[in-house]
Order: sequence, then structure tokens, then C-alpha cells
Amino acid sequence: MSDHSENPAENLDVPDQLQYSTEHVWVDDSIDPAMIGITEYAADQMGDLVFIDLPEAGLRVEAGDEIVELESSKAVQPLVTPVSGTIAYVNRDAADDPDVVTSDPYGEGWIVKITLDDDEPELMSADEYRGMIRKSE
Repeated sequence: MSDHSENPAENLDVPDQLQYSTEHVWVDDSIDPAMIGITEYAADQMGDLVFIDLPEAGLRVEAGDEIVELESSKAVQPLVTPVSGTIAYVNRDAADDPDVVTSDPYGEGWIVKITLDDDEPELMSADEYRGMIRKSE
């Protein structure tokens, strides 16, 4: 029988106001343009980021597109956007200092801001996301 206190997913920050994708990407659509980044769970799995390849502002993206490449000491991982729209801003500070993405994934470590299309993205609530990462541990 496993002890839930040893489950690393239990101690991760999953802000309630955000929405989440199965690819461990968070979306804050309470602001316009919507802000997107990787979750603390994804940051923990990747380890220390060494390089972030950002797209250009103005790029039109569809949900499911790989829009950013995150390179860590462990692996190269794409960020798959769960929403469709146009990239309005990219976080140059994160590209200059990728550490900010792992140290503050829900704050200064945001990746891109996207002006969303009108369609409603299929995203999970914080509770649904917590349940998903608990199952994956």
C-alpha cells in the first residue's frame, strides 16, 4: 500500500484560477491576451532548463501545435499549445534565463501570451489536473 505523503504530486502547486492541459501546460484566460506556461509538475520532471526556443510574436497557432522547445539537462521537450490564436508576446526574460521557468512557473516563468480565438479550449480545472498527475505517479 502506498503512502500518499510520499507522492510528489501532492506537494506541487496547482493554482485554482488556471486551466490545464494533459501536456502539463497551464492557461490563464482571465487576462487578454491569455498567458501560457508549463506547470510545476512539468518543470520538476524536466529538471534544470538550459535553453528555450521561443516562437515569434504574430505567429498564428492551432491547439495541438508544438510552439516552444524546452531543453533541459535531461531532455528536449516541446510545449504543445492547448489553445488556438495568435502569439501576442513571448517571454524574452525566460529565454535569457530559463531558470525562471522552473523557479516560478506560474509567475515570471510564463512562456507566451496568446490572443485567443473565440472557440472554448478543452482544458481541465485545477482539481481535474491534480487528479491526473496523482494517477501518473
